[in-house]
Amino acid sequence: MTEYILISLVSFTIAFSGALMPGPLLTAVISQSVKHGFKSGPLICAGHAVMEALMIGVIIFGLANFMHNQALMLAISLLGALILAFFGIGMISSLPKLNLETQTKPVRSSSLILLGITMSITNPYWSIWWLSIGLGLTLAAKKSGLTAVIIFFLGHILADFIWYGLVALVISKGRKFISLKVYRGIIFVCGLALIGFSIYFASNSLKPL
Repeated sequence: MTEYILISLVSFTIAFSGALMPGPLLTAVISQSVKHGFKSGPLICAGHAVMEALMIGVIIFGLANFMHNQALMLAISLLGALILAFFGIGMISSLPKLNLETQTKPVRSSSLILLGITMSITNPYWSIWWLSIGLGLTLAAKKSGLTAVIIFFLGHILADFIWYGLVALVISKGRKFISLKVYRGIIFVCGLALIGFSIYFASNSLKPL
């Protein structure tokens, strides 16, 4: 029991410190929470959790080795950078059409979950983290059995749900006080951030070459 508690605490702490760092997922939560309210945070995080669980499965079944192929990682990084740039440009180009009245229209939960999945797989540093730090932590938990791996995953994803849920709550509660100008400003900054991330990821992926 003590071992399981330790695994969950280590997993939670490492994941929480990672979640605090700005990235595409945080940008998506902020922009969507302004549009659609608190549910954006948990739903986007649910999509992220799907990819986290999938990656743990890849590691457990020994399929992570092929991901260390340099050419494959370069392709993933560049494709991810292009997709992030596409999202960012799309957000900025939509600014003239945005207005606060239309944001009360319901959004499908599946769309937000898919966004969480997309923001995860298009971030090359997410893959790198799981093939380095995440790989070691998962294999260490695996030595203690499947229960330990599940506890590791739950501790890890709990940190994400708490942080992104908190961000979504703060943004959604404050959106009633947001003017159209501020709203468009938030979307512009988020779009610019995604473009910035895409340039950063692409340039870093090309450095070894």
